[in-house]
Amino acid sequence: MSHHYTIQIKVLLPSLKKYLNLWKSLPEFTVIEERPKWDNKIQYLLTCIGFAVGLGNVWRFPYLCQIHGGGAFLIPYLIALVFEGLPLLYLELAIGQRLRKGSIGVWTAISPLLGGVGIGSMIVSFLVGVFYNTILAWVLWYFFHSFQDPLPWSQCPLNANRTSLNEECQKSTSVNYFWYRETLNITSDIEISDSLQWWMVVCLASAWCIVYICFIRGIESVGKAVYVTATFPYLVLTIFLIRALTLPGATDGLAFLFTPEILKDPQVWLDAATQIFFSLSVAFGGLIAFSSYNDEKNNCERDAVLVGVINSATSLYASIPIFAILGFKATSGYNLCLEQNIQLLTNHFDIADQNMTIENYQQWYDHLNQTQPAEVAGLGLQECDFQTFLKQSASGTGLAFIVFTQAVVEMPGSQVWAVLFFIMLFSLGLSSMFGNLQGILTPLSDLNMIPKWIPNEAVTGLICLVSFAVSLIFTMGSGNYWVEVFNGYVGSVPLLIIAFFEITGVIYGRGMKTFSDDIYHMTGRRPNIYWKACWMVINNLQARFCFSGVSGTVSKCFSLHFLCLQESFPKTEKKFYPDWVFAIIVLLCVVPVISIPLVAVYQLICRRRKSSSRAALNPYKRRHPWQLKERRTFKPALYNETPS
Repeated sequence: MSHHYTIQIKVLLPSLKKYLNLWKSLPEFTVIEERPKWDNKIQYLLTCIGFAVGLGNVWRFPYLCQIHGGGAFLIPYLIALVFEGLPLLYLELAIGQRLRKGSIGVWTAISPLLGGVGIGSMIVSFLVGVFYNTILAWVLWYFFHSFQDPLPWSQCPLNANRTSLNEECQKSTSVNYFWYRETLNITSDIEISDSLQWWMVVCLASAWCIVYICFIRGIESVGKAVYVTATFPYLVLTIFLIRALTLPGATDGLAFLFTPEILKDPQVWLDAATQIFFSLSVAFGGLIAFSSYNDEKNNCERDAVLVGVINSATSLYASIPIFAILGFKATSGYNLCLEQNIQLLTNHFDIADQNMTIENYQQWYDHLNQTQPAEVAGLGLQECDFQTFLKQSASGTGLAFIVFTQAVVEMPGSQVWAVLFFIMLFSLGLSSMFGNLQGILTPLSDLNMIPKWIPNEAVTGLICLVSFAVSLIFTMGSGNYWVEVFNGYVGSVPLLIIAFFEITGVIYGRGMKTFSDDIYHMTGRRPNIYWKACWMVINNLQARFCFSGVSGTVSKCFSLHFLCLQESFPKTEKKFYPDWVFAIIVLLCVVPVISIPLVAVYQLICRRRKSSSRAALNPYKRRHPWQLKERRTFKPALYNETPS
């Protein structure tokens, strides 16, 4: 019987790779390439922070604060951070650093049955990256137009005959018209696709080119880019904070943010838990990939706490200038409403100019309403309530491209503020795209699906090219509807299911004792009772939360609707999704997680076949006596030795 010896060689010099490729083809030699590492700890932390801190911190968190009574939302949010967000973040950073693999490699190493969890994370990262970069294309479009004086969304354009202002714009606002017509050129229904909007195609191609350039050398180039993309938004937020606090009405907006209300609605707690979950970017696979390039003796517990706290602090820090500007916008809208009422009352009752002002409007109104109530009622005065203006909520693209752009127009030096704002949004989105792309490339590398002779630059370029081709659907007239579909269903239920299997895999697959030993090996101390309790409790809570999310999605299957523009712009109406769109929604929810049961079933079948084939080839499998519980059952003649 011949013996083969395995020689492991670490490739330390890239120049030796071409000589080692010949050895790698021989069965006697196994070549282990040195895994890339971060240049320093700052690069790693900035990359994780940039991935976690994204557009949702700027436009989703303030929106949730706004609709849930300002400061009331902060209480369940901080509780969810401590008992849900930080433990999940710590788990991903620790398991990635210990096993030093991407999402697929990590879960396959824990158990081959869990290989589908990594595949699911990779698919979610791809689908999210496809529509997420479309938002960056919209940001680029507004950024390019921010250098014009006046800003193009500050006034209505002329009609085709150039004789008067555009009629649609006059019926709405210049901000709405620029967003829906000049930017999206949106159709009236999701079934009406229209053609590709060439300006959006150019912006989308530019966005993917920027992502590719920053990611061309993997973590080596990303580590350099995050010095700008992860820190610049804080500089812009600070500038906006200083400027926003000087605007009229800013104190009213901040008072609304920090004044808590009674937490009666359970939806507040659900939204807080969901926001923490998605804000930290867990279950995407990007954090596992980033931590796999760490030194094995890195303190991942401190990293998890630092990234989680900075992420939540950023949300709160971004909310201060946002609410100050929303207070300024509410004040402007409230004053405009009063001025229109004053004009009607002044003209009807022949009141001298400057006698009725915003300050004494309420006194005049009460006096006229008591003396001549019928005439006052017949004027059709608007109901001007400051709290109503302050509570007018907007989220996502509505906050960035409608509410905020309108507020910027009313600020002195609007071009400067517009440029800074959209650079900040692009930096936030670009940092998040690094994590999404890393969540695709690292698992592919771990699977050895790509031949070694293909350079990493070509693989990255191919992924970006495929993503760009898929994202062209978002540049059509119906593109905004599809962005809402992807945003609503790709990053919701699939991530909850993936996170559930991640916790289950670590706690029960790898085992709490082994996982504690892993952390002790890396940090020098075992996880305390807080971490263990959170992981064990979250496992059960996550299961309930996951299944409740699934049941909630199923219950809405027959009532899925979307807001679309009517022909009488800019009015909207609710329509039900057509059957074929509903089928796509189901696929978006199922495709990322269907790999979990499929891979598990495949691995079980392979195990069954291997055990059956071994038994068939050698039913009297040759074993040494020390491998048996009872050595005396062996026949001496078979091994030419005497049993003890």
